[in-house]
Amino acid sequence: MRTAATFAASLLLFARLAAADSAELSLTRFECGTPRPPVDLGARFSDVYAFQGLKLQLVFSCYLIKHGNDYMVWDTGFAADAGATAPKVALTEQLAAVGVKAEQVKFVGISHHHGDHLGGAAAFPNATLLIGKGDWDLLTSPNPPSNANPAPVKHWISGGGKVEPVALDKDVFGDGTVIMLATPGHTPGHHSLLVKLAQMGPVVLSGDAAHFRENFEATGVPSFNTDRAQTLASLDRIKKLLANLKATFVIQHDPRDVSKLPVAPQSAR
Repeated sequence: MRTAATFAASLLLFARLAAADSAELSLTRFECGTPRPPVDLGARFSDVYAFQGLKLQLVFSCYLIKHGNDYMVWDTGFAADAGATAPKVALTEQLAAVGVKAEQVKFVGISHHHGDHLGGAAAFPNATLLIGKGDWDLLTSPNPPSNANPAPVKHWISGGGKVEPVALDKDVFGDGTVIMLATPGHTPGHHSLLVKLAQMGPVVLSGDAAHFRENFEATGVPSFNTDRAQTLASLDRIKKLLANLKATFVIQHDPRDVSKLPVAPQSAR
C-alpha cells in the first residue's frame, strides 16, 4: 500500500514539475513613478564620496512576470498619492492595458520596504505578499523607522491577506525559474530577483542592491544603507552570480539599465 501511494505521489510530483518546466515565462517593465530632476549622486550614494559631480535622473520601474497562467508583480512603485513622484498612470491601469487584472496577480514580490518600491502594494489585496523577513519585522514593529511606512501593507498586517516573510532565497513558482535572492544591506531584508528567461537568458532585477551603474561597478555603499558589510557581501554575490550565469543585470533606478528590457506592452522572453 505504502509503495503504491509513494509511486502515485512521485508521478504527481513529476507531472507538476513537467508542467512547470513547460510554463511560458515572460518579463515586462512598467513605469511606476515620475522621475525627479537629475541629482548629484555623490551626496548620498557613496559613504566615501566616490561620485561627486555625477548627476543622473533616477527612474522608478516595476515588473510583471508571467509564469504559465500565473502572474507575479515585482515591486509596485510609488502610490498614486505620492505627489510629484506618483506614476502618471496607475500600475493597475498599466496592467489592464496588457490584459491583466489586479485580482489575477498571484504574488507581489517586494525588494524592500521603501515607498518607491512598496507604495502601490495595496492595489493587489488578493495576492500573496512576498517580502524579506527583516523588512517585514520593521513594518510590523511597534515603532517602525520613518522610512518604513506600513500603510501600503496594512491589509496584510491586519491578517486580511496572505504574507510570506522571506528569510533567505525564495523559489517563487517551485521550478527554479523565478528566485528571490537574499541581498541584504540596503535594508535588513532586501532581495533582488532572478528570472531565467528562455530566449534572453537569466535576468537579475536589482531592487536597490545598486542604484546606478557606477555605484555597482565601484561597489559603492550609500550612506543611508542599514549595513555596510552586508551591502558589500550582497554586491559580491550578485557579481559572481552574473558571471556564472552570464546573466543580464538590470538596475531598476538607472535609465540606462531599465532600457535593457522592453517596456509594456512588449515583453522579454
